[in-house]
Parts: sequence; structure tokens; C-alpha cells
Amino acid sequence: MFGFGDKKIIFATHSNRFHTDDVFATAVLMLFLKDKEIEIVRTRDEEIIKSADYVYDVGGIYDESLNRFDHHQEGGAGTRKNGIPYSSFGLVWKKFGKELCGSQEVADFLDKKIVQFVDAMDNGIKTFKEDDDETKTYLFIDAVDAFNPFWPEEEKFDERFLEIVEFAKRILQREIERAKNLEDAKSILKKIYDETDDKRIIYLDKNYPWENILNKYPEPVFVVKSRGEGMCSVNSVRDNIYSFETRKLFPESWAGKSGKGLADITGVEDAIFCHNKLFICSAKSKDGAVRLAQLALEE
Repeated sequence: MFGFGDKKIIFATHSNRFHTDDVFATAVLMLFLKDKEIEIVRTRDEEIIKSADYVYDVGGIYDESLNRFDHHQEGGAGTRKNGIPYSSFGLVWKKFGKELCGSQEVADFLDKKIVQFVDAMDNGIKTFKEDDDETKTYLFIDAVDAFNPFWPEEEKFDERFLEIVEFAKRILQREIERAKNLEDAKSILKKIYDETDDKRIIYLDKNYPWENILNKYPEPVFVVKSRGEGMCSVNSVRDNIYSFETRKLFPESWAGKSGKGLADITGVEDAIFCHNKLFICSAKSKDGAVRLAQLALEE
């Protein structure tokens, strides 16, 4: 049992080894109740659990009106339309996510980006392709599990739990802030798109998060972006931001070229560099970068 201050709201979750869902459920509640005094009780004592203000991932009850958020009871605690069942994280998020984020749009976006994956994994559902024997994707569950005591360490589960909860809080704070900014960027980028004559090449004068917004329009092939320090990049648009497949690559002859070598091939005097994989290149000026994009379209 551990707490913050004198007059406290009591959180109850299970003791011993912690998992991603109870860690992030705790983080959500702490952010939501940021101005309140909180005591976190990690226990399986039924009497203590009954008296707590918020109970999650333990207790065998889901009733959001009573702030009970367990999913281990017979029949679980519900399933999304896409088949992913709720864990304690998802149940807490379903009730408090909108108010915490400031809008249902942001809450839904983060449910898809973060919450559903955690819920799926906690319920034994894989949502991604297995790694091969040589490589392994490092997941949220790995980061959380790294904080669990490991032989031959002393089993200070409660101390480690608080450490990883602080980490989870910062992740959620940053993701909420970024998601809000992304919503704002959508309207700005739509205006830029609407006002661009040749919509195959979109120019951005700021570092807008364009990758998963402009690819929703059919025409954009390249995005020219001012990067400061006397440079503009030309980026290939990807239909799927989690894939390296682009709508169009730069010419093979540009691969790995830089400076005079790239300038000689392209005729663009201020050309700087083209990546070996042909998905990005750059020039010193906007005009030079746009010209590189135009040349690539002509190929």
C-alpha cells in the first residue's frame, strides 16, 4: 500500500506481478484525477477491494457506474465490434478517455493506436505478424515487463509498479498532446491541399504531420517540406505509413548520389542528396526540391 498525501481516493488493483493493462489503467486514472490525493492498494484482499473507490483488473466485477473495471469474471467485460475484448485499460479508457483527451475523436484515435493493442494482448489475441527467430519487435508489454523484479532481484513489486506507472503517464500525456495536434493539422493540410494547383506535389512550409493525412487523398505523390537550415526535402507518399512501399520512387540513377553527383544527373544545381532506397531526396531551395519532384514524375 502506498499513497500521495493525507486525504486519499483509494485505487485497488491486483498485487504481485503487474501487466500492461493494470499499469496503463492506473496511469489513466491518475491523469484523470490529477488534482486529487490518491492511494494505490495492490491486493487481492476482498474486504479491501470492496472499500476502494476505483477497482480495476481485480475484484471480478465490471460496473462503470461503481468504478469497477475487471474483465476476468465469467463472460469477460464485453467485446468491441472488431472482436477485441476489453481489458482493464480499455474499460477505464472507455469511461474516462473522452474527458481526459478533450474530444471523442482523440479518444477513439488513441483507442485504436494504443488501447486496443494492450487489450488484445492481455486477452491472448495477437494483432500482428510473429517475428522470425532472428529478430523480435519490442512491444509495450516488453517495456512494462522489464520493470517487474527478475531473479535474483528482491521482489519489490510495488516500488517497480510506481516507476512504470510514471513512464506510462508520460507516454499517455505525449500521445494525447500529439493526437490533439494531429486533429488540428488535418484542417490545415486540407486547406493546403485544396489550394494547390498540381496536387501531385504538395509543398509544406512547416513540419506538419502529413504522412497519414495527405495519403488519404488520391493525387499526392511527393511532399516537399521546408526543413530549415537551408534545406527542403522531397518525400514519397506512402498509402500505408507502416510499409515502405511508396506511390512512386525516385529514379534508380539517383540512388545514393549527393552534391555535385546528384546535381549533374538531375540538372538541379542545389540538389543535396538522394537516399539509396529512393524514397527521399533534398535540395537547398524550395524551387530545387520541387524540380526534383517534377523530374521524378516525368520518369
